[in-house]
Amino acid sequence: MTLKANWQAKHFDELSLNELYDLLKLRIDVFVVEQTCYYPDLDGERNQLDRHPETIHLLGHQGENLVAYLRILAKGQSYKDYVSIGRVAIDEQARGLGLGHELMLEALKLCQQQFPNQTLKISAQEYLVNFYQQHGFEQVSSMYLEDNIPHIAMIKVS
Repeated sequence: MTLKANWQAKHFDELSLNELYDLLKLRIDVFVVEQTCYYPDLDGERNQLDRHPETIHLLGHQGENLVAYLRILAKGQSYKDYVSIGRVAIDEQARGLGLGHELMLEALKLCQQQFPNQTLKISAQEYLVNFYQQHGFEQVSSMYLEDNIPHIAMIKVS
C-alpha cells in the first residue's frame, strides 16, 4: 500500500504560521527527539537557510496532518556549486508506505523546474544510501559524522 500526500511548495514568506509550526514540529520530532540529535535547528546559519528567499519548503499533507517535509536550497546556500536537498522527514506514523519515495520524486521534479540541469548534493544519513541510490544519487565521500550521526555525501547529476 502506498500512502499518497497532497504536496505544496512554498518559500518562507508564503508559509502560514500553522505550516511553519507543523514543519518545525515534524523536524524536531524526527531529528531531535527520535534520533536524539540535540542541535539548534532554529539558531544561526540554519535559521537563515530556512528564511532565504530561494529556499523551497516542500510539505506533504494527509488531510490536515503534515506527514512529509524537506527543503531545497539553491546553489551557494549550503554548497557553493550545488543545489541541495535536506531536512528530509517523514512522520513516524506514515513510514513504510512509500511516502519517502513520493517525497523524493516531488523534490526532484521541483528541483528540475526551479533549478534546471543543476547537479544536486546531499548529506545523507549513511543507512539511507540505498534509498537515495534508487533516486539516482551516487556516493562521493566516505562516512563522516554530522551531529554524531554517520553521513555520506551524495551527488545527482541532472
